[in-house]
Amino acid sequence: MLSKTTTTHPAGLPRNDVSGSSDPITTEVIRHALNSAANQMKRALIRTAFSPIIYEVLDFAVAIYDRDLRMLSQAPSLPLFMGTLNYAVDEAVKGIGGVDNLDPGDVLIYNWSYGTGSHAQDVVIVMPAFHGGAVIGYTAIKGHWLDIAAKEPYCTDTTDIFQEGTVYPGLKLYRKGELNDDVYRIIIANTRMPKAVAGDMGAQVTGCRVGVERFEDIVTRYGIDTFKAAVEDMFDHGDRVIRSYFEKIPDGRYVGQGQMDSDGVTEGVVPFEVALEVKGSDVVIDFSNVPEQTRGPINCPLPSTMSAARVAITMLAGYGEPPHEGHFRPIQVITREGTMFHPVAPAPCFIYGWPAMQAIEIIYRALAEAIPEGVPASSGGCIDSCVWWGVKDDGSPWMDGAPHPVGQGAWAGGDGGTMLHVAESATRFTPVEVWENRNPWVVEQMALAADSGGAGQWRGGAGVDFTFRMLGDTYATTVFERTKLPPWGLAGGGEGRANLCNLAITGEDLQNVSKATGVFIPAGERLEFHTGGGGGYGDPTMRPVEAVHDDVTDGYITKDFARRNYPQWQKAVGGT
Repeated sequence: MLSKTTTTHPAGLPRNDVSGSSDPITTEVIRHALNSAANQMKRALIRTAFSPIIYEVLDFAVAIYDRDLRMLSQAPSLPLFMGTLNYAVDEAVKGIGGVDNLDPGDVLIYNWSYGTGSHAQDVVIVMPAFHGGAVIGYTAIKGHWLDIAAKEPYCTDTTDIFQEGTVYPGLKLYRKGELNDDVYRIIIANTRMPKAVAGDMGAQVTGCRVGVERFEDIVTRYGIDTFKAAVEDMFDHGDRVIRSYFEKIPDGRYVGQGQMDSDGVTEGVVPFEVALEVKGSDVVIDFSNVPEQTRGPINCPLPSTMSAARVAITMLAGYGEPPHEGHFRPIQVITREGTMFHPVAPAPCFIYGWPAMQAIEIIYRALAEAIPEGVPASSGGCIDSCVWWGVKDDGSPWMDGAPHPVGQGAWAGGDGGTMLHVAESATRFTPVEVWENRNPWVVEQMALAADSGGAGQWRGGAGVDFTFRMLGDTYATTVFERTKLPPWGLAGGGEGRANLCNLAITGEDLQNVSKATGVFIPAGERLEFHTGGGGGYGDPTMRPVEAVHDDVTDGYITKDFARRNYPQWQKAVGGT
């Protein structure tokens, strides 16, 4: 029997007592120095990585933590990883016997999904930082590896965690600066892409080392007491920033409903709800009313459930500040163990990120009850990802993958844009020139899709149409969620287009492969992506005629769409 325990989790750790003091200017200097250190980690990783999914897509997160596992800084990359790394660092350190078993130069590797919050391919590298012979914190990088010997290079149909790849349960990859050859050989033996994995792993180690050097330099320069005092002041400020947002929201419980198209194995939608309770400046996000963990891999481990809550709140209330632990303090998260948002082993987790993205959208949908002017309409709600693989003419394996942009929801004051989902807002998709240079395909179409954004006083962002023609036999795994629940509008705005992925074989009907593993695409045939548009905001009849005309002229909407949704435009232009 699965446990039904309901647990409340603080999203941010409390303030520490400190003996030193720091003035506001020193605190700001140290805050920016920590952010700079994280950005230097990011640059080192990008410049030394082997795979486009790292150096082009930016499918990783880099962060610096103090000894108490409170986040000091993170470079802009993949926001959904933002709230997971403290869990991974904690479990990695426990895996080698605790902090007392760490030495300068040690590097740890860890990827157990229930500790990282991700599928096993998101591998975490951790390195301790020292001052005066004691551990003062950690640098960590979680990056997506192309392959770690799962049943397929990417999966939507796993039924337990052991089909999802090799497990590294907290091991020393380096001991006092020396490579642990036994661990290294196990890693390389368990991948279909050994060169790429070895190169990306080395890049993660390099990035962590750069971060440790910068971290230790900052503490040495200002002294440990001043540094600790500045950190507490920095966290206190972030706490106040978030609270100032929620103090303006009426107290109450606000509930949002959503659904998954399927669990990847069993047909049928999976409905769930997320509730948000506001009391003063405190906010509780309640995931207890969700289904039991599912047979298929849409289960979202606790660290990523926490991260979805953190991303949703800090994107709204953080005022664009780089996040740190203080921003998380006002947030509490409630989960029920053994459910889709708090699964236990051996529940499959491979496409964990898709329910997390839906949770972010649903949190905003719930908040719209209280402050419709303060949240956007629904986006396309997905990253519409695809991972491809095959064998080149010379017999060598190739593999690639990327997310793809969707239309964003409009808001009270502006039209929606076209970009990656907010959960991956600092990442990007690979440029066409890189795709075609590295992979056996031609991109025949990449275009904004007319009429895909919802109508409104402010228009939803456009989705994108892609057509890929294969130059060689190819396999692909596609993960397109929200194909059955179109993006909703707010305050009278219209729905956006839902996501869709089709396999186009000459002489055959189009085949919907929106969530499918190992799809075979023969040479010469096509895979078509139709990414979702954003919902509209406000009554469409309130949109200025000039704005509608510009949308028609620029190709965002057709004349037929304008006639159906904007009678003021039809009246102005007559029969044209």
